[in-house]
Amino acid sequence: MEIPIDDLDVGDLFVLRPGEAVATDGEIVEGTSSLNQAPVTGESVPVDKAVGDTVFAASSNGEGALTVRATKTASDNTLARIIEMVATAQASKGQSQRFIERFGRRYSPAVLIAGVLIVLIPGLLGFGWQEWLSRATVFIVAAAPCALVISIPITLVAALGTAGRNGLLIKGGVHLDNLAGIRVLALDKTGTLTRGAPVVTHVEPVGAVDRRELLSIAGALEARSQHPLARAVLAEADEAGLRIFAAENVQALTGAGVKGIVNGQAYYIGNPGLFDDLGIGAIAGALGLVADRIDALQAEGNTVVLVSTDREILGLIAMADPLREGAPGAMRALKAAGIRNLVMLTGDNRLAAAAIAAKAGIDDVRAELKPDDKRTAVAELEREHGHVAMIGDCVNDAPALAASHVGIAMGAAGSDVALETADIALMADDLSKLPYLIHFSRRTWRVVRQNLILSVSVIVVLAATALTGALSLPAAVIAHEVSEFIVIANGLRLLKS
Repeated sequence: MEIPIDDLDVGDLFVLRPGEAVATDGEIVEGTSSLNQAPVTGESVPVDKAVGDTVFAASSNGEGALTVRATKTASDNTLARIIEMVATAQASKGQSQRFIERFGRRYSPAVLIAGVLIVLIPGLLGFGWQEWLSRATVFIVAAAPCALVISIPITLVAALGTAGRNGLLIKGGVHLDNLAGIRVLALDKTGTLTRGAPVVTHVEPVGAVDRRELLSIAGALEARSQHPLARAVLAEADEAGLRIFAAENVQALTGAGVKGIVNGQAYYIGNPGLFDDLGIGAIAGALGLVADRIDALQAEGNTVVLVSTDREILGLIAMADPLREGAPGAMRALKAAGIRNLVMLTGDNRLAAAAIAAKAGIDDVRAELKPDDKRTAVAELEREHGHVAMIGDCVNDAPALAASHVGIAMGAAGSDVALETADIALMADDLSKLPYLIHFSRRTWRVVRQNLILSVSVIVVLAATALTGALSLPAAVIAHEVSEFIVIANGLRLLKS
């Protein structure tokens, strides 16, 4: 029977069918399958699970049916804790952003009180009520923050509009201000630096077959699988122009592999560990011949599968989640823009993370991180280097996005939670927009500072002149109007991208 997730208690057994999302954290008590944990951990390929292994809420089940014993309730599972961490981080960050509002609430009453005192103090001291009443009136007009108040919104509206035309969705001008001072950028790997879907990188026959025949056999074994690695094999076979027919009597094997009959011959495909478990002497001996090549490919961040018969290994196929085009160039441009530290924060394994980081040009790699670990890493970076911006795309990135000074999400590939949490979204998932965003934020706040300096200078000069009695009321009004036109025109320059 189906029940509401809130009715699921610790110790309950629930069935996880193929393709379903995991309802809550639990432990597998029956069945084997592969689970896509990328939304929670950021791992680039599905993880094989068997009896005794832990599953996380919001992970997606592969092709096997599982029976799971709940170890956490819906209100206390991994997804719930991520949401709680996001809310906590956002609340703590909002306090500093309310400074401008507090200033506006206090400045105008202060000017009015000063105007009253300008009348009362000289009047009570016998310097003449009418003269100081006139000066107080001019002072209040002169000290009015008209240019100051209008200059910042008009500048930010122009900047946000221009950013939107360039594929950057910014949720408020304050985020441009925060971004202008950023010198450290933390990046997620899977789906951010990489495409988020594995592709075949190497097809290497080692037996009596050629590349096309090896791909054809592998494609036949994987033809009906929805596993991301299987889809990568089929895509490579399609690109090679091969017509694939599904194998017969296909059996899923514990240990991440498949057995099937192709043209009357039994074949296996799976990870190297599968062939150790099969206990076929001829194959076990042949593993030693390709072990060095397997190790070399895995060190480059590849996932390696082998294709064999009962008697011999026919070849190996390596797959990896590829780096996004333009990512290395974007990293170089970020460094040229003044970003001193580029840091990768990922839940993926260390070999895959190190390989992608080396290709992208990132020196600081922190791998195998859970969502809370990413948030902790952002806090550590803030203590070590100052304000940090974080870019990510998934649920597991949300706590780090919320905790960072500026959170940036991949708009097209990003999850709803990441987009909701982030301050800025790259709508085209184009990493080359990051250097532009950094330059644009600094340009925006150069214009804002120009307007602030001009507005404050006008207020100070006019207010001081008003107190001396040398400024008339019409002159104060005209000076204010002119300064408003100047700051508006300066702010509207940002409409040019």
